[in-house]
Amino acid sequence: MHINKGLYIVLIKKRIYLFSALGLLLLSIINAFCIGQYPVSLDEYRDVLFYWFNFDIDADTIEKAKFTTIILQEMRLPRIIASILIGAALSVSGVVFQGIFVNPLVSPGILGVLAGASFGAALGMLLEQSLFFIQCTAFIFGFLAVIFALFISRLYGQGNTLLMLVLGGVISSSLFSALLSLVKYTADPYSTLPSIVYWLMGSLSSVKLQSILIVAPWIIVCIFILISFGKHLNLMSLGEEDAKTLGLDVKKIRLLMIFLATFLSALSVMMAGMIGWIGLVIPHIARFLVGANHTFLIPMSALLGGAFLLIVDTVSRGFFTTEIPLGILTSLVGIPVFLIVLRHSAKR
Repeated sequence: MHINKGLYIVLIKKRIYLFSALGLLLLSIINAFCIGQYPVSLDEYRDVLFYWFNFDIDADTIEKAKFTTIILQEMRLPRIIASILIGAALSVSGVVFQGIFVNPLVSPGILGVLAGASFGAALGMLLEQSLFFIQCTAFIFGFLAVIFALFISRLYGQGNTLLMLVLGGVISSSLFSALLSLVKYTADPYSTLPSIVYWLMGSLSSVKLQSILIVAPWIIVCIFILISFGKHLNLMSLGEEDAKTLGLDVKKIRLLMIFLATFLSALSVMMAGMIGWIGLVIPHIARFLVGANHTFLIPMSALLGGAFLLIVDTVSRGFFTTEIPLGILTSLVGIPVFLIVLRHSAKR
Protein backbone atom coordinates (compact mmCIF):
# COMPACT_ATOMS: atom_id res chain seq x y z
CA MET A 1 0.00 0.00 0.00
CA HIS A 2 2.89 2.33 0.80
CA ILE A 3 4.44 1.71 -2.65
CA ASN A 4 1.12 2.35 -4.40
CA LYS A 5 0.68 5.58 -2.45
CA GLY A 6 4.19 6.67 -3.45
CA LEU A 7 3.50 5.94 -7.11
CA TYR A 8 0.23 7.82 -6.86
CA ILE A 9 2.02 10.90 -5.47
CA VAL A 10 4.59 10.73 -8.29
CA LEU A 11 1.81 10.59 -10.91
CA ILE A 12 0.06 13.56 -9.30
CA LYS A 13 3.31 15.56 -9.41
CA LYS A 14 3.84 14.72 -13.08
CA ARG A 15 0.30 15.82 -13.93
CA ILE A 16 0.83 19.06 -11.99
CA TYR A 17 3.97 19.72 -14.02
CA LEU A 18 2.05 19.04 -17.25
CA PHE A 19 -0.73 21.47 -16.31
CA SER A 20 1.89 24.02 -15.24
CA ALA A 21 3.56 23.73 -18.66
CA LEU A 22 0.15 24.19 -20.30
CA GLY A 23 -0.40 27.29 -18.16
CA LEU A 24 2.99 28.64 -19.20
CA LEU A 25 2.06 28.10 -22.84
CA LEU A 26 -1.27 29.96 -22.42
CA LEU A 27 0.45 32.88 -20.67
CA SER A 28 3.04 32.97 -23.46
CA ILE A 29 0.24 33.17 -26.05
CA ILE A 30 -1.43 36.11 -24.26
CA ASN A 31 1.92 37.84 -23.88
CA ALA A 32 2.77 37.29 -27.57
CA PHE A 33 -0.49 38.89 -28.67
CA CYS A 34 0.22 41.98 -26.56
CA ILE A 35 3.90 42.57 -27.36
CA GLY A 36 5.25 43.85 -30.65
CA GLN A 37 6.34 46.95 -32.54
CA TYR A 38 2.72 48.06 -32.14
CA PRO A 39 1.72 47.26 -28.51
CA VAL A 40 -1.88 46.21 -27.95
CA SER A 41 -3.46 47.21 -24.63
CA LEU A 42 -6.28 45.46 -22.80
CA ASP A 43 -8.63 48.30 -23.76
CA GLU A 44 -7.83 47.72 -27.43
CA TYR A 45 -8.53 44.01 -26.97
CA ARG A 46 -11.88 44.94 -25.47
CA ASP A 47 -12.66 47.20 -28.44
CA VAL A 48 -11.75 44.39 -30.86
CA LEU A 49 -14.17 42.03 -29.07
CA PHE A 50 -16.89 44.69 -29.18
CA TYR A 51 -16.22 45.11 -32.91
CA TRP A 52 -16.33 41.35 -33.56
CA PHE A 53 -19.65 40.93 -31.74
CA ASN A 54 -21.19 44.08 -33.28
CA PHE A 55 -21.60 45.98 -30.05
CA ASP A 56 -22.62 49.62 -30.17
CA ILE A 57 -19.31 51.56 -30.43
CA ASP A 58 -18.39 54.86 -32.12
CA ALA A 59 -16.82 55.20 -35.58
CA ASP A 60 -13.30 56.02 -34.31
CA THR A 61 -13.28 52.93 -32.09
CA ILE A 62 -14.43 50.80 -35.04
CA GLU A 63 -11.57 52.06 -37.23
CA LYS A 64 -9.01 51.40 -34.48
CA ALA A 65 -10.51 47.95 -33.88
CA LYS A 66 -10.21 47.14 -37.60
CA PHE A 67 -6.54 48.16 -37.58
CA THR A 68 -5.85 46.13 -34.42
CA THR A 69 -7.65 43.12 -35.91
CA ILE A 70 -5.34 43.22 -38.95
CA ILE A 71 -2.28 43.26 -36.68
CA LEU A 72 -3.55 40.36 -34.57
CA GLN A 73 -4.85 38.15 -37.38
CA GLU A 74 -2.40 38.84 -40.20
CA MET A 75 0.84 39.43 -38.29
CA ARG A 76 0.81 37.92 -34.80
CA LEU A 77 -1.56 34.95 -35.01
CA PRO A 78 0.44 33.12 -37.75
CA ARG A 79 3.70 33.56 -35.86
CA ILE A 80 2.17 32.40 -32.58
CA ILE A 81 0.72 29.25 -34.14
CA ALA A 82 3.95 28.56 -36.06
CA SER A 83 6.11 29.07 -32.96
CA ILE A 84 4.06 26.60 -30.91
CA LEU A 85 3.96 23.99 -33.67
CA ILE A 86 7.65 24.24 -34.57
CA GLY A 87 8.82 24.29 -30.95
CA ALA A 88 6.66 21.28 -30.12
CA ALA A 89 7.74 19.39 -33.26
CA LEU A 90 11.46 19.91 -32.69
CA SER A 91 11.19 19.00 -28.99
CA VAL A 92 9.21 15.83 -29.63
CA SER A 93 11.57 14.88 -32.45
CA GLY A 94 14.51 15.31 -30.08
CA VAL A 95 12.88 13.16 -27.38
CA VAL A 96 12.13 10.39 -29.85
CA PHE A 97 15.63 10.31 -31.34
CA GLN A 98 17.16 10.35 -27.85
CA GLY A 99 14.96 7.40 -26.88
CA ILE A 100 15.68 5.44 -30.05
CA PHE A 101 19.45 5.89 -29.83
CA VAL A 102 19.47 5.62 -26.01
CA ASN A 103 21.56 8.78 -25.86
CA PRO A 104 20.41 12.03 -24.20
CA LEU A 105 22.85 14.08 -26.33
CA VAL A 106 21.17 13.22 -29.63
CA SER A 107 19.37 16.01 -31.52
CA PRO A 108 16.85 15.95 -34.42
CA GLY A 109 19.62 16.50 -36.96
CA ILE A 110 21.38 13.22 -36.20
CA LEU A 111 20.26 11.51 -39.44
CA GLY A 112 21.00 14.49 -41.69
CA VAL A 113 17.49 15.93 -41.98
CA LEU A 114 18.59 19.48 -41.10
CA ALA A 115 21.53 19.45 -43.52
CA GLY A 116 19.37 18.01 -46.30
CA ALA A 117 16.55 20.51 -45.74
CA SER A 118 19.04 23.38 -45.67
CA PHE A 119 20.50 22.30 -49.00
CA GLY A 120 17.00 21.95 -50.49
CA ALA A 121 15.98 25.44 -49.42
CA ALA A 122 19.24 26.96 -50.64
CA LEU A 123 18.81 25.20 -53.99
CA GLY A 124 15.31 26.64 -54.32
CA MET A 125 16.64 30.14 -53.60
CA LEU A 126 19.47 29.65 -56.11
CA LEU A 127 16.87 28.78 -58.77
CA GLU A 128 14.96 31.95 -57.74
CA GLN A 129 11.70 30.12 -57.17
CA SER A 130 8.69 30.98 -55.02
CA LEU A 131 8.53 30.53 -51.24
CA PHE A 132 6.27 27.48 -51.69
CA PHE A 133 8.82 25.84 -54.00
CA ILE A 134 11.64 26.59 -51.54
CA GLN A 135 9.64 25.02 -48.70
CA CYS A 136 8.89 21.94 -50.81
CA THR A 137 12.54 21.43 -51.79
CA ALA A 138 13.57 21.83 -48.14
CA PHE A 139 11.08 19.15 -47.12
CA ILE A 140 12.00 16.75 -49.95
CA PHE A 141 15.76 16.96 -49.50
CA GLY A 142 15.39 16.66 -45.72
CA PHE A 143 13.72 13.32 -46.27
CA LEU A 144 16.19 12.28 -48.94
CA ALA A 145 19.05 12.88 -46.50
CA VAL A 146 17.46 10.54 -43.94
CA ILE A 147 16.71 7.92 -46.60
CA PHE A 148 20.36 8.05 -47.63
CA ALA A 149 21.44 7.56 -43.99
CA LEU A 150 19.05 4.61 -43.62
CA PHE A 151 20.35 3.13 -46.89
CA ILE A 152 23.93 3.23 -45.58
CA SER A 153 22.89 1.59 -42.31
CA ARG A 154 21.04 -1.20 -44.15
CA LEU A 155 23.94 -1.71 -46.56
CA TYR A 156 26.69 -1.95 -43.95
CA GLY A 157 24.88 -2.44 -40.63
CA GLN A 158 25.26 -6.18 -40.25
CA GLY A 159 26.31 -5.89 -36.62
CA ASN A 160 25.47 -2.78 -34.62
CA THR A 161 22.48 -1.24 -36.39
CA LEU A 162 22.28 1.82 -34.14
CA LEU A 163 25.95 2.60 -34.65
CA MET A 164 25.58 2.36 -38.42
CA LEU A 165 22.51 4.61 -38.28
CA VAL A 166 24.59 7.26 -36.52
CA LEU A 167 27.46 6.85 -39.00
CA GLY A 168 25.01 6.98 -41.88
CA GLY A 169 23.64 10.22 -40.46
CA VAL A 170 27.15 11.67 -40.18
CA ILE A 171 27.91 10.76 -43.81
CA SER A 172 24.56 12.14 -44.99
CA SER A 173 25.02 15.40 -43.04
CA SER A 174 28.53 15.82 -44.44
CA LEU A 175 27.36 15.19 -48.00
CA PHE A 176 24.49 17.69 -47.90
CA SER A 177 26.57 20.23 -45.98
CA ALA A 178 29.14 20.06 -48.78
CA LEU A 179 26.37 20.49 -51.37
CA LEU A 180 25.05 23.46 -49.38
CA SER A 181 28.52 25.03 -49.42
CA LEU A 182 28.64 24.53 -53.18
CA VAL A 183 25.28 26.30 -53.60
CA LYS A 184 26.43 29.18 -51.39
CA TYR A 185 29.66 29.43 -53.41
CA THR A 186 27.78 29.72 -56.71
CA ALA A 187 25.02 32.04 -55.40
CA ASP A 188 24.96 35.74 -56.19
CA PRO A 189 26.76 37.40 -53.23
CA TYR A 190 24.57 40.53 -53.44
CA SER A 191 21.07 39.03 -53.62
CA THR A 192 20.76 35.26 -53.28
CA LEU A 193 23.54 34.54 -50.78
CA PRO A 194 22.23 36.92 -48.07
CA SER A 195 18.79 35.30 -48.38
CA ILE A 196 20.30 31.83 -47.95
CA VAL A 197 22.35 32.91 -44.92
CA TYR A 198 19.34 34.61 -43.30
CA TRP A 199 17.14 31.55 -43.87
CA LEU A 200 19.76 29.29 -42.32
CA MET A 201 19.60 31.41 -39.15
CA GLY A 202 15.90 30.64 -38.72
CA SER A 203 13.00 33.07 -38.84
CA LEU A 204 9.21 33.21 -38.75
CA SER A 205 8.92 36.51 -40.60
CA SER A 206 7.65 34.91 -43.81
CA VAL A 207 5.12 32.43 -42.38
CA LYS A 208 1.57 32.71 -43.69
CA LEU A 209 -1.61 31.51 -42.02
CA GLN A 210 -2.66 29.52 -45.10
CA SER A 211 0.55 27.45 -45.18
CA ILE A 212 0.41 26.94 -41.41
CA LEU A 213 -3.12 25.56 -41.63
CA ILE A 214 -1.90 23.02 -44.20
CA VAL A 215 1.06 21.88 -42.08
CA ALA A 216 -0.57 22.05 -38.61
CA PRO A 217 -2.74 18.89 -38.86
CA TRP A 218 0.27 16.79 -39.90
CA ILE A 219 2.37 18.01 -36.98
CA ILE A 220 -0.45 17.49 -34.47
CA VAL A 221 -1.24 13.99 -35.74
CA CYS A 222 2.43 12.95 -35.68
CA ILE A 223 2.87 14.20 -32.12
CA PHE A 224 -0.20 12.33 -30.88
CA ILE A 225 0.91 9.13 -32.63
CA LEU A 226 4.32 9.39 -30.97
CA ILE A 227 2.65 10.00 -27.59
CA SER A 228 0.66 6.79 -28.11
CA PHE A 229 3.96 4.96 -28.74
CA GLY A 230 5.44 6.22 -25.47
CA LYS A 231 5.39 2.78 -23.85
CA HIS A 232 7.16 1.24 -26.85
CA LEU A 233 9.82 3.93 -26.62
CA ASN A 234 10.25 3.14 -22.91
CA LEU A 235 11.04 -0.46 -23.84
CA MET A 236 13.42 0.59 -26.61
CA SER A 237 15.27 2.82 -24.15
CA LEU A 238 16.19 -0.32 -22.20
CA GLY A 239 18.24 -1.52 -25.16
CA GLU A 240 17.52 -3.41 -28.38
CA GLU A 241 18.03 -6.91 -26.95
CA ASP A 242 15.85 -6.28 -23.88
CA ALA A 243 13.10 -4.78 -26.05
CA LYS A 244 13.15 -7.85 -28.32
CA THR A 245 13.01 -10.15 -25.29
CA LEU A 246 9.87 -8.32 -24.13
CA GLY A 247 8.20 -9.02 -27.49
CA LEU A 248 8.69 -5.69 -29.28
CA ASP A 249 9.28 -5.67 -33.04
CA VAL A 250 12.20 -3.27 -32.71
CA LYS A 251 12.99 -2.76 -36.41
CA LYS A 252 9.43 -1.85 -37.44
CA ILE A 253 8.81 0.38 -34.42
CA ARG A 254 12.17 2.09 -34.87
CA LEU A 255 11.57 2.78 -38.58
CA LEU A 256 8.09 4.14 -37.86
CA MET A 257 9.38 6.44 -35.12
CA ILE A 258 12.32 7.60 -37.23
CA PHE A 259 9.90 8.38 -40.05
CA LEU A 260 7.54 10.38 -37.80
CA ALA A 261 10.37 12.23 -36.01
CA THR A 262 12.02 13.02 -39.35
CA PHE A 263 8.67 14.19 -40.72
CA LEU A 264 8.32 16.60 -37.78
CA SER A 265 11.86 17.92 -38.20
CA ALA A 266 11.47 18.39 -41.95
CA LEU A 267 8.18 20.26 -41.54
CA SER A 268 9.78 22.53 -38.94
CA VAL A 269 12.78 23.37 -41.10
CA MET A 270 10.50 23.83 -44.10
CA MET A 271 8.51 26.54 -42.28
CA ALA A 272 11.16 28.41 -40.32
CA GLY A 273 14.65 27.41 -41.42
CA MET A 274 17.34 26.19 -39.05
CA ILE A 275 16.45 26.63 -35.37
CA GLY A 276 18.92 24.85 -33.14
CA TRP A 277 19.09 23.65 -29.53
CA ILE A 278 15.35 23.20 -28.98
CA GLY A 279 15.43 19.49 -29.81
CA LEU A 280 18.35 19.03 -27.43
CA VAL A 281 17.65 21.37 -24.50
CA ILE A 282 13.88 21.07 -24.05
CA PRO A 283 13.85 17.23 -23.69
CA HIS A 284 16.45 17.57 -20.91
CA ILE A 285 14.31 20.11 -19.05
CA ALA A 286 11.22 17.94 -19.49
CA ARG A 287 13.13 14.85 -18.35
CA PHE A 288 14.33 16.74 -15.27
CA LEU A 289 10.71 17.59 -14.38
CA VAL A 290 8.75 14.41 -15.19
CA GLY A 291 11.39 11.70 -15.49
CA ALA A 292 12.22 9.33 -18.34
CA ASN A 293 8.75 7.83 -18.84
CA HIS A 294 7.95 8.82 -22.43
CA THR A 295 4.21 8.71 -21.79
CA PHE A 296 4.71 11.94 -19.82
CA LEU A 297 8.00 13.06 -21.36
CA ILE A 298 6.71 13.50 -24.92
CA PRO A 299 3.69 15.72 -24.09
CA MET A 300 5.77 17.68 -21.57
CA SER A 301 8.43 18.32 -24.21
CA ALA A 302 5.77 19.41 -26.71
CA LEU A 303 4.29 21.96 -24.27
CA LEU A 304 7.65 23.30 -23.10
CA GLY A 305 9.04 23.43 -26.65
CA GLY A 306 6.05 25.40 -27.92
CA ALA A 307 6.22 27.84 -24.99
CA PHE A 308 10.00 28.24 -25.30
CA LEU A 309 10.03 29.10 -29.01
CA LEU A 310 7.02 31.38 -28.61
CA ILE A 311 8.78 33.33 -25.84
CA VAL A 312 11.97 33.57 -27.91
CA ASP A 313 10.04 34.76 -30.98
CA THR A 314 8.20 37.35 -28.88
CA VAL A 315 11.52 38.67 -27.59
CA SER A 316 12.94 38.64 -31.14
CA ARG A 317 10.20 40.79 -32.67
CA GLY A 318 9.18 42.86 -29.66
CA PHE A 319 12.33 44.00 -27.87
CA PHE A 320 14.69 44.89 -30.72
CA THR A 321 14.44 47.52 -33.45
CA THR A 322 15.60 44.92 -35.98
CA GLU A 323 14.27 41.37 -35.73
CA ILE A 324 16.99 38.95 -34.64
CA PRO A 325 16.94 35.49 -36.31
CA LEU A 326 15.53 32.81 -34.01
CA GLY A 327 18.49 30.47 -34.47
CA ILE A 328 20.78 33.04 -32.83
CA LEU A 329 18.50 33.61 -29.83
CA THR A 330 17.76 29.91 -29.25
CA SER A 331 21.51 29.25 -29.18
CA LEU A 332 22.21 32.15 -26.82
CA VAL A 333 19.43 31.02 -24.47
CA GLY A 334 19.80 27.27 -25.00
CA ILE A 335 23.49 26.94 -24.18
CA PRO A 336 23.36 28.35 -20.59
CA VAL A 337 20.05 26.58 -19.90
CA PHE A 338 21.55 23.31 -21.09
CA LEU A 339 24.58 23.80 -18.82
CA ILE A 340 22.29 24.47 -15.83
CA VAL A 341 20.22 21.35 -16.56
CA LEU A 342 23.37 19.25 -16.90
CA ARG A 343 24.64 20.56 -13.57
CA HIS A 344 21.39 19.67 -11.80
CA SER A 345 21.29 16.27 -13.51
CA ALA A 346 24.81 15.52 -12.30
CA LYS A 347 23.80 16.30 -8.71
CA ARG A 348 20.81 13.93 -8.73
